[in-house]
Amino acid sequence: MKNNNIKTIYICMLCVFGLSSCVKDVLDKVPLDSITDAAVWNDEVLVDAYLTEQWANTYILVNEVNANQITNGKGWFPITYPNKLGAETRHNWGGNVNKFRNGGLDINGGIFEWWEPSYKIIRALNELIERLPSSSFPSEFINEKMADARFLRAYNYFAMVKRYGGVPLIIRLQSIDDPEEELFPTRNKEQEVYDFVLSEMDDIINDLPQNKAMAKYGKPTKYTALALKSRAALYAGSISQFGDVNLDGVVGIDAGLSDDYYKKAYDAAQLIIDSQEFALYDQDSDKAMNFRKIFLDKNNSEVIMAVIHDGINSQQGGNGWGWDFIETPQPNGVGAGNADGVYLDIVEEFEYIDGSPGELDKSPITSGLWTTEDLWKDKDPRFFASIYTQNTSWKGQKLQMNRGIRASDGSLVNNGTYNSIPAIGINQRPNGIGFGMLKFLDEDHDNTIGWGTSETDWLVFRYGEVLLNYAEAAFELGRVDDALDAVNLIRERAGVADLTAIDRDKIRHERKVELLFEGHRYWDVRRWRTAVSELSNNESGLRYILDYDSGKFELEILDKVHGTVNEPKFFKQNYYLPINRNRIANNPNLVENPGYEL
Repeated sequence: MKNNNIKTIYICMLCVFGLSSCVKDVLDKVPLDSITDAAVWNDEVLVDAYLTEQWANTYILVNEVNANQITNGKGWFPITYPNKLGAETRHNWGGNVNKFRNGGLDINGGIFEWWEPSYKIIRALNELIERLPSSSFPSEFINEKMADARFLRAYNYFAMVKRYGGVPLIIRLQSIDDPEEELFPTRNKEQEVYDFVLSEMDDIINDLPQNKAMAKYGKPTKYTALALKSRAALYAGSISQFGDVNLDGVVGIDAGLSDDYYKKAYDAAQLIIDSQEFALYDQDSDKAMNFRKIFLDKNNSEVIMAVIHDGINSQQGGNGWGWDFIETPQPNGVGAGNADGVYLDIVEEFEYIDGSPGELDKSPITSGLWTTEDLWKDKDPRFFASIYTQNTSWKGQKLQMNRGIRASDGSLVNNGTYNSIPAIGINQRPNGIGFGMLKFLDEDHDNTIGWGTSETDWLVFRYGEVLLNYAEAAFELGRVDDALDAVNLIRERAGVADLTAIDRDKIRHERKVELLFEGHRYWDVRRWRTAVSELSNNESGLRYILDYDSGKFELEILDKVHGTVNEPKFFKQNYYLPINRNRIANNPNLVENPGYEL
C-alpha cells in the first residue's frame, strides 16, 4: 500500500503546481482530513501530499487566476485579466473585466483577490513549518520540505503585498486560545512584508535543490528563490522611489531605502547570471520562431520556474488549460476564438529591426492600398512571434482578419460575402480590432476538441525577466553600462539593433515588448506609479478592408475602441486594492487603504 502511495506522490510532484487532480488522487487514497495528526507528521508520503496540496491551491501561479478557471471550463476569461487590465488587450467576448478597466475598482474589490485563499494556505504551511523540526524524519528531508514550504509562504505574502500593501504577517500557527490581538491582528507595514519575503529567500536558499533540473518536476530551486528575491526587491525599490507613504507605512516605503532594495534585486539577478545555469533561448535562426519556442519548448534553457501542463482536461484527470482554446484565431471548438484583441498602440511599441520607432505614420497608411508585407516590413521579430494579424501564417494558411470588402464598383460590403469571400474575415471576432495574441499558442494543437487541453507551460520565472530586472536595478543604482549590456542581450536575441545609450524609458519599453502578455505590465505600471496615465487611455485598433480587385488592403484607424461612454480609467487609490468592508467587519483592527470610502 505504501509503495502505491509513493508512486502516486511521485506522479503528483511531476506536475505539482496546477495539477489539482493529481493531488486529489493522493487525498482520495489517504484523506488528510480523516486521519490523525500523528499519522500525517510521521509519514513522508503524507507530508509530501500535504505540501503538494498547498502548491496546487496557490493557483495564482498561473497569471493570477483560479485553477478551476483555467482547467475545467467553469470560467474561461480570467486567464488573461492581467493583460486586459494592463492595457495590452481588449476583451472581445465574455467576462466582466471591462468594469475594472473602466475605473470600477471600488471598496468592494472583486479583481485579483488573494486574501482568504492565501491565509488558508499560509496557515497550513505554518503548521508544517512548526511540526517538522520535532519529527523523526531524516534531517535532509526536513530541511528540504521546510525550505519548500517557506518559499511558498513567502510567494503568497509577495502576492498579497503587491495587491494590498501591508498585510498581517502571520508566521506561526494560531490557536483559538491565543490573545485577541493575535487572532485579530493589525496590518504590518508594507516594508515589513517585503523584508520578510527577502529574508526568507536568504534563509532557505542553501536548503533548496541546487540543480536547476529539479524545476522540471515543479520543485522550487535555489535559482527560483533568487528569481523571487530579484522580482520582489525590484518592486520594493520602485515603491520606495516612486510611491507615497500613508497610514504610517502600512502602505508605501520610505524613499531613502530604494537603493538598498535595488541592490538586493541587482545582486540576486547577478547570482543567477553568474551561475551560467540559464541562457536566453536561441535555437532557431528564424528570430520570430525562436521567440515563440521559448514558451513552447518545455524545460528549455530559459526556464527557471514553470507551471507544467499536460494537455489533458482536468475532468479526465489531467492538467491542461484553456489559453489555446480561447485565444486561437477563430474558429475554436465553440465557433469562437480571438477572445482578446491586441491594441494597435501595443503593435506600435515594437520597433523596426534597425532600432527606429515602431509608430505608424497615420497619413500614408490610411491613404492608398497596402500589402501586409509592406505594412509590417522589417518589424521587430517579436511582433510576429507575439501577435497575429491579417495574413499571419497559421496551420498552413493565412489568417483572414478583414472587416469589409471594397467591391469592384467601389461600394463597401460589410456583411455576408462578395464573390464567395466573407466580408468579415473568419479568423477574428466581428467586433475585432485587427490583432490577436499569438504568444503561447501551439499551432500543432487541436483547438476544436475542448476547453482545458493546452499543454503549453506557464513560465513563472524566466531568464529574460531576470536580465530585465538586473538592467532596471543597475540603472537605478547608476550602473549604466551594466544596464545597457543586459538590455542589448535581450535585443540581440530578438534580432533588433543594439542600443548605444540607455535610460529609464528604454528599459521600461524593453520590458513592455519582451514580457508582453506574461502578466507583468499591470504590476509594473502600478509599482512605477505611472498607471494613472498609462492605464487611462482609450486605445486604438486597425481595420483591414480588402480591395477585391488588387488583393491589397485599405487601412482604417479604429480610434477609441472602448467607446466614449465608459472609457478606461485608473485612479490613484487603485495602486492598492481595497481591503474591503467584509474583511474589516470580521477584523476591526484592519484599516482600509487610502481613497476607498467605508
